[in-house]
Amino acid sequence: MNSNPVVAIVGVTGAVGAEFIATLDKRKFPVGKLKALASARSAGKTLDFRGQKIIVEELTESSFEDVDIALFSAGGGVARKFAPVAVKAGAVVIDNSSAFRMDPGVPLVIPEINARRIGDHKGIIANPNCSAITALVPLWPIHTGNRIKRLILSTYQAASGAGAAAMQELTESTRAYLSGTDYAPKVLPHSYAFNLFNHDTAIDPATGYNDEETKVIRETKKIFEDDRIAISVTCVRVPVLRAHCQAMTFECEKRISEDETRVILSNAPGVKIVDDRSRNYFPMPIDASGQDDVLVGRIRNDLSDPSGHSIAMFVAADQLLKGAALNAVQIAERAFA
Repeated sequence: MNSNPVVAIVGVTGAVGAEFIATLDKRKFPVGKLKALASARSAGKTLDFRGQKIIVEELTESSFEDVDIALFSAGGGVARKFAPVAVKAGAVVIDNSSAFRMDPGVPLVIPEINARRIGDHKGIIANPNCSAITALVPLWPIHTGNRIKRLILSTYQAASGAGAAAMQELTESTRAYLSGTDYAPKVLPHSYAFNLFNHDTAIDPATGYNDEETKVIRETKKIFEDDRIAISVTCVRVPVLRAHCQAMTFECEKRISEDETRVILSNAPGVKIVDDRSRNYFPMPIDASGQDDVLVGRIRNDLSDPSGHSIAMFVAADQLLKGAALNAVQIAERAFA
């Protein structure tokens, strides 16, 4: 592998694309050359990277010549069309869409959990769903010592999960609401200001679960390599600009205490405990935004389970960082170490 690889970012002008650039720079990833790729309407724009002006190029089938690493964040359709093209040209693709996550031949990786799977790739490595990453980083160290047999998860998902346009819509709709002006939603299906609603993905008429919920269930089982885990998920969009939150209750095979849980999580990579009962201070989106770690708090025994096998927690994580760009760059670091 070239010690100074050529890195292409597909979808560079989106919210995650911007975080790819910032994360590569912050982590001092050895980029020999950066190729900024986007749709035709963004071609010609310029971006700053390490003191250089990078011109955005239109994504085409000839975009990947001499590219070593291709970081994709442009949606499943683009990934399905162009990721195989990039692989054929010799690049390793790390894809942030759902296009390849459940392909049995594609590793689905959270480095703190299953970095060993990176070496199994055949050109494409999948970045998991942001809600799955947020939940599984703190759950994995518990699961490894005391298998989690059941998980009930409720998400509070920020506008950032739907991209820069949704973040702008939240800002504009809130401004309109406060000024008494009508605002018609353009990106999301419902009024966003001072409102929350079912996650904006399709509902499976047979199960009643939306696509986001189904992704979390299926991806958890693949990453943990455990099809026996019973999982129920409710995903909700909330009027927060950035950083997702989750309320979770999990049941282990053996008894587990809140003190034991805190000890495990205090030594877990990628986790920061924020759990101050005296000040009523726990994980919040405003604190998680811009942070690499998943914040974990509200750690307590589940009083509905008298067996002592269950714990309830609340977590927050930056969807654009650990939920997307940071996780992908961590994969790249391991893949090309």
